[in-house]
Formats: sequence, C-alpha cells, structure tokens
Amino acid sequence: MTAHLKKVELHCHLEGAASPALTLAQARKYNIDIGAYLRDGVYVWHDFASFLQCYDKISEVYKTEEDYALLTETYLDELAGIGTIYSELIVSPDHGKRIGLGADAYISGVCEGIRRAKAASGIEARLIVTGERHFGPESVIGAAEYAAKAQNPLITGFNLAGEERMGRVADYSRAFDIARDAGMGLTIHAGEVCGAFSVADALDVVRPARIGHGVRAIEDADLVRRLADQGTVLEVCPGSNIALNVFPDFPSHPLRRLKEAGVRVTISSDDPPFFHTSLQREYELAAGIFAFSDAEIDEMTRTGIEAAFVDETTRQALLARI
Repeated sequence: MTAHLKKVELHCHLEGAASPALTLAQARKYNIDIGAYLRDGVYVWHDFASFLQCYDKISEVYKTEEDYALLTETYLDELAGIGTIYSELIVSPDHGKRIGLGADAYISGVCEGIRRAKAASGIEARLIVTGERHFGPESVIGAAEYAAKAQNPLITGFNLAGEERMGRVADYSRAFDIARDAGMGLTIHAGEVCGAFSVADALDVVRPARIGHGVRAIEDADLVRRLADQGTVLEVCPGSNIALNVFPDFPSHPLRRLKEAGVRVTISSDDPPFFHTSLQREYELAAGIFAFSDAEIDEMTRTGIEAAFVDETTRQALLARI
C-alpha cells in the first residue's frame, strides 16, 4: 500500500532496532543466555519497566565496535529496502561505557555502519545522543558534554529518554543548555508514559524543536493549540504507543486528531521489533487505520525532513527525493 512512498524516520533507538535473528546470532556468538528475554523469535516483556530491562539485556549481546557497525548497517539496510531516504538513530554513549566498550568505540562502530549503509544504498543517517533520565541528572549532563565535545559531523542532536516518571524536566535542563550551546538540535521524550503536563514542561524548560511521542498532549486542548502555533514537531510512534498501552487501540490513537489540529507530526517506529512493528508497518497504519492519503503521508515525510537535524544542503537534497 505504501511501498512506492519515500520514507523518513526521526525516532528510533539503535539497540531497540536489533532484529531477533541478529540478536540470537550474537547471543550464540558470545554464549549468552537470553532465553528469558527472547523466545520463539519474540522479545519478552510485559510493562514499561520490564521493557527497559529486556532492552538492556538484549543490548548486552552487542559488545564490540564491529558488532555495532553490523547492527547499524543491518537496520539501515532494512530501512533502505522499503524506500527510506533518511534516518536518525538514538544512541547512548553511557551504554558504550556500561558494556565496557567505551563511548568512543561504540560511536565509532555506529558511524562505520552508517558509512557502509550509505555506500550501499545512498541512505542518509545521523545520530541523536541521548541521556537516560533514570540514571540521574549528572549522567545526562555527561552525555550532553560528550556530544558537545565529540566534533563528530554525524552527531547532530541531543535527546532525553528513559523512565519518564523519574524527576521533572527541570532536573535535566543543564544538559540541554550544553547541547543547545554546541549548536545541536534538541528533542525530548515527553507525553508518552506521563500526561500532557510533561509536554508542557518540555516546552517551557527545554524549548525543543521536536518532542519524542508527545501524544498525551491530546488531553489538553490549549496545549495542542500551543504545539500547532509554535510549530513543534511530534515524533509519533503509533505501534509503540499501542504496545505500551499509552492508548488501548489504534482507533483511539490521536495521530489524525493532532494533524487535523495543525500540529506538525511525523511517523517513526521507536523500538520496532520489541513492539512488533517496523517503519513499513507504521506507514501502512497511516494509510490504513488512520486513512491518510498518499499526499498526506508525503506531507508528514516532508515534515520529517524539514525537522531533521541536518545541514541545509543535505535537507534540500533529501526534499528533492520526495
């Protein structure tokens, strides 16, 4: 239904994009037992907290620079195969440190994967460094400082992810100041697990160009108008939202209502195999369940490119491909 449409993804966690087949091969390579977290080709979790635990456990089978090059290349090749021309991958230098690889080698491997994929298909990709709020403000500040000092042309944005119920946005404001001063694009997870107030907090404190998810804004009509008026882009991931019970089913999901209210929205997959989805499926949902026309889907894709954290030359080249 949407195979002919060009696609863009702004919101995908790299480790969360690891296919079960690749993860199983990695687990066998390192003789790691992940049977409690991967059964019959499906990742196993039951709520947001156990999802985070599963995510961390699965990530443990990716250990070396080459492992991360392979993971990145594999996912970007998958995206290119469905007509995706641009992807932003959310990465955590802290994760590289926690697994004993180190932030530099971790990022180097991911960048090598990006280069390989681009050479093969022409897909463009950039990295969004994220701080994880459940590790505390100092950890998030460290991630921002790493991104600011990296001088890596593929690192173009900064994000705050993790357990949304931990702390208020203001606790992490220093990290965003560091990233902003370094000229990075700013996005932040909000309005997913927590309600509309978390989106308002993000707008007030961070002033981001984009918000990851943001869909709980629908609970506050004034906030929806504010998002529309300010032109803040929402990185909407319907499949993820249903999998995590943010909304009970697709008919109750507010993607169409947000767009019709004038909010700038894009479509992404978040942690696709964990949520039994893919970017292809998200585009199919847009056309099917949400009944968007090809022109409306192209408009959301263009919004993604307009909101992408890239230089203007790259942006115009991407727009010309739609």
